[in-house]
Amino acid sequence: MDDTEETIPSRFNRSQDHNEAYLKLIRWELEDELAMTEERLKNWSEKRLRANGIALFGLIAKTDGWLFGQRIIKLRPSASSDFGSHKFRQGDIVMLSRSNPLNEKPIEAIVSNRSRGSISIVLPESPKGLRKGTWRMDRGANRIAFDRMRDALNSIFEEDGSAPLRSLLLGLVHDPKGTASLAPEMGGAKQIRVPLPGGMNEAQRLATQSALSCRLTLIHGPPGTGKTHTAVRILESWAKQDLGSVLAVADSNVAVDNLLEGLLERGVRAVRLGQPVKVRENLRQATIDARMESHELNRDLVEEIERNEKLSRKIKGMRGGKEKGLAHRDLSRGWKEVRRIERQIRDEILDRAQVLCCTCIGSGHELLDGRRFSRVLIDEATQATEPATLVPLVRGARQVVMVGDHKQLPPTVVSRRAENGGLTRSLFERLVDMGVSTILLDTQYRMHPSISEFPNSHFYDGELMDGIEASERPTPSGLLWPDWDIPVCFIPIQGDEISAPDGTSKENPTEASWIVKILSDFVEGGELDISDLGIITPYAGQVRAIRDLLPESMHSVEVRTVDGYQGREKNVIIFSCVRSNKDGNVGFLSDRRRLNVALTRARKGLVVLGDPDTLRNDKNWRAWLDHVRMKKVEGWHLLSTI
Repeated sequence: MDDTEETIPSRFNRSQDHNEAYLKLIRWELEDELAMTEERLKNWSEKRLRANGIALFGLIAKTDGWLFGQRIIKLRPSASSDFGSHKFRQGDIVMLSRSNPLNEKPIEAIVSNRSRGSISIVLPESPKGLRKGTWRMDRGANRIAFDRMRDALNSIFEEDGSAPLRSLLLGLVHDPKGTASLAPEMGGAKQIRVPLPGGMNEAQRLATQSALSCRLTLIHGPPGTGKTHTAVRILESWAKQDLGSVLAVADSNVAVDNLLEGLLERGVRAVRLGQPVKVRENLRQATIDARMESHELNRDLVEEIERNEKLSRKIKGMRGGKEKGLAHRDLSRGWKEVRRIERQIRDEILDRAQVLCCTCIGSGHELLDGRRFSRVLIDEATQATEPATLVPLVRGARQVVMVGDHKQLPPTVVSRRAENGGLTRSLFERLVDMGVSTILLDTQYRMHPSISEFPNSHFYDGELMDGIEASERPTPSGLLWPDWDIPVCFIPIQGDEISAPDGTSKENPTEASWIVKILSDFVEGGELDISDLGIITPYAGQVRAIRDLLPESMHSVEVRTVDGYQGREKNVIIFSCVRSNKDGNVGFLSDRRRLNVALTRARKGLVVLGDPDTLRNDKNWRAWLDHVRMKKVEGWHLLSTI
């Protein structure tokens, strides 16, 4: 079979076809990720690994406290003041080794925090000889995700009762649209009518009403239309109906935290599952780990553990015989009691929760085994692959809400063959292709109307309305805008692109220099702080090039790729296009979804730097440049200021 062609249909005739197709794709994804990791470790030089930002060398380590029973280790360079640019982020799985993880058993850990001069990781216990010598840290692969997706696919295939909406999800029903709109079959439980929460516009109220009455609701939320706001209101309404705990998931920890924060503000009893290190610091008290520490039975648990540890030390000094045998028996009973108390604490916490929040993959944790969730809400559903989305749905979902925007970036997939095979199409998008209707959130509250104008007309067929006035988004000072009533500026720069030092990315030194100047001008304007400004670019090479030029006073500014900025916003966004070449090659800038994300992150001001001659070779960029010219917001006058 040709793996360069998308082969996933919208509907399936047999569950076996669905199972075989997606099992193959996730195997490809894991195999290719592992192969890429192994190839780098075997063949790449230290210099190249450093340049790509995927390995750090010569690290010295020390313990730095505890995080809910896990040891925090702080790593810093032994020979320089900072790491330079790298790709390690909070929540990343990493491998810690002395020289090469291929030649020794690496220690797996999770990044908890990072600064320019140090990185903190968490792991169950401190390695022996931690402070002796130096360490190396590499990116790790997530095998757990594969296992949970495989198990979910098999559950769907086997029709074991864990997925009541199985036939609808696979398209095995005659009328998917009609079936989705039917009242959910809640296993005999009667739905309590509750009034809709306040603080919603008409489209958000319609979406919430559908979520309360239909089996499957797809909510299409373009940028700034209040996707998370609506999701929280739906979860609040479900909680009031008191039909058991609700499962609220998203693909990323950031999106899950946004749901959790909204629920806690509304007074909903929500518990966060997952590694505390991956949870926003101000929300960690809502994690199950924190709830266990504050539980009234925790003192009993601690005392039992201390008795067992004391007895274990005593046993080490005993000679053989009956007394030692009896001590071992008592120790075994003691640890059984520890596990019993832990189970009791966890069960009480989970039973009390109205909403459990976690990532899609996190919902496959054995902690939830044996529990069924008749209601599942999936936020940012268009950013998760279909197998990942199925993980929460096979825990008994009878009523499902998916919130997302299939006109923004799709799920991230490492394997090219898995991408070509259709793994980047989310379940949300396949259901839309199947004919299931979406409810459009039609009012955006993020962008100045002049910023939203082009995305609305080009990506959303003019169906969006502005929920704010231009006066609520005053044009920020610090830039000589072509039109002070239109806070959009395109700076036409013909600076040739070059290959980044890693050899796999692109950078544009001219645009990078311009960005540093523009940042300085905005800060000197006095209206904006560094936290108000964000820099976006399609290429990781340009991210590193910009960061390397930033003065120390601006190190905290957020510089990310487009893919890393979805779901985020800033008062002012500066976008560096990078591509500038005689061939007119725009690379993956040609993805209209990537352009949509780039142009919709700004609240008050949008500045784009790029080569118009190169960009015009793409139809979507040509349309935007024509829009810019029509609005007379080209910044030709700024070219003489540097």
